Amino acid sequence: MTKGNHDTISILILHGPNLNLLGRREPGIYGAATLEDIDRLLVDRAKQLGVGVIAKQSNHEGEIVTAIHHTLDRQQGIVINAGAYTHTSVAIRDAIAAVAIPTVEVHLSNIYRREEFRHHSWIAPVAIGQISGFGIQSYLLGLEALVAYLRQQS
Repeated sequence: MTKGNHDTISILILHGPNLNLLGRREPGIYGAATLEDIDRLLVDRAKQLGVGVIAKQSNHEGEIVTAIHHTLDRQQGIVINAGAYTHTSVAIRDAIAAVAIPTVEVHLSNIYRREEFRHHSWIAPVAIGQISGFGIQSYLLGLEALVAYLRQQS
């Protein structure tokens, strides 16, 4: 779904590396839901909120940067789970800063209860907020918070 008129909010849901393996990958940490399950829930919630969403997943840093660039004049907000790139990618951080589109960072697990290297986020300083540790709810809460923020700004 894309922006159809000036009243319609369109949001990019951006999933980073290894999230295509959800449901198989370390279910004790990430749960049993697949990426398709998450996207389906986000589309349903977006409809309830009266907004459009486009979901993309990539294991490649450059593709994620390009997807962020493509939000210009297309989407009004981004919900991003950059996966491991959260902790390593200045390029993704710089892309978010460059487009200056309100962004919410989300994580299925609580990154602050995990390994020390996961405690630092390059994205958090350029995001309007961060939600982690609530499984699929992290995405839904992120979407809801972003929509509320965008409506408050208009």
